[in-house]
Amino acid sequence: MPNKEPQCCEKFKTMIGGQALIEGIMMRGPEKDAVVIRTKDGLTVETTPRKVNPPKSLKSKPFIRGIFNFFDAQVVGVKALLRSADLAPEEMQEEPSKLDAWLEKKLGNEKFQQAVLWIAVALGLCLSVGLFFLLPMVISSFFDKWIPNNLVLNLVEGVIRMVIFFLYMIAISRMGEMRRLFSYHGAEHKTIRCYEAGLPLTVDNVRMQTRLHPRCGTSFLLVVMVISILVFSIASSALLAVFPGLEAMRGSFGYRLVMILFKLLLLPLVVGITYEINRWAGGHDNGFTRILTAPGMWMQNFTTNEPDDSMIEVGIAAVQAVLPEVEGADRW
Repeated sequence: MPNKEPQCCEKFKTMIGGQALIEGIMMRGPEKDAVVIRTKDGLTVETTPRKVNPPKSLKSKPFIRGIFNFFDAQVVGVKALLRSADLAPEEMQEEPSKLDAWLEKKLGNEKFQQAVLWIAVALGLCLSVGLFFLLPMVISSFFDKWIPNNLVLNLVEGVIRMVIFFLYMIAISRMGEMRRLFSYHGAEHKTIRCYEAGLPLTVDNVRMQTRLHPRCGTSFLLVVMVISILVFSIASSALLAVFPGLEAMRGSFGYRLVMILFKLLLLPLVVGITYEINRWAGGHDNGFTRILTAPGMWMQNFTTNEPDDSMIEVGIAAVQAVLPEVEGADRW
């Protein structure tokens, strides 16, 4: 019978977190990052020092730091995913295509890896923005003739965005090749839950934890979508007030194009605001923060699966690899 998932007795909140990889987990701590992969020879653990921006740096300023941290997380995450593909068991690796072989020959292995990394990051960002923001904007723009109220129109856009996001998550959760990846995602959450409960990191202790975690990236994405409704509503109303001539164009292709481009330019601001909200919510536990993280927690029922013991061992190794030298330095 499956283990019953008890409530996590959280003693403190840690900034340690990561993501699932191909047969492994990437974990980020306050001082270093770690990629832990299960190979045919056992666990392979690779750690790299983490670059931390000084407090006076522009990249550390509130609302701005969220933009840099989000982009940095994408680069580090894709890099770790590509590395896991290299370290994964041979039966899970794909033969390089003729184009890959040609590019590697022309660019050299190091430059080829860099090119693949940046192409993967760019494609990932384009897919996310296109599917979860641009597409809902385009669909909702066709309602502007009948919905003159900007708040209502942006609410419609937000609902469309949420529906697309939910359907996408549910669809990929049913893909056979994603099940194992989501199990490693569950192992990551369970291990962090065990660590935050102050329990020794053993397979038995980790196994008993819930696989849902309030500070998961899924929660971040959902909050981004909610904040976008508020920001887009306020900003679009301000734009129409400053340029009243736009109102007369409502329903035209030009009006729709201007509003879509304007909202796309606001996305960094949305990310920056969401980062600050999540940063605050991550350090507090009350009724409001539980309501704020509840949709993301529910969504994790689709993006995480129960891990087996071998996956839990990977999670334990990943957390142990990034623990700070000074105890408590990783507190949220």
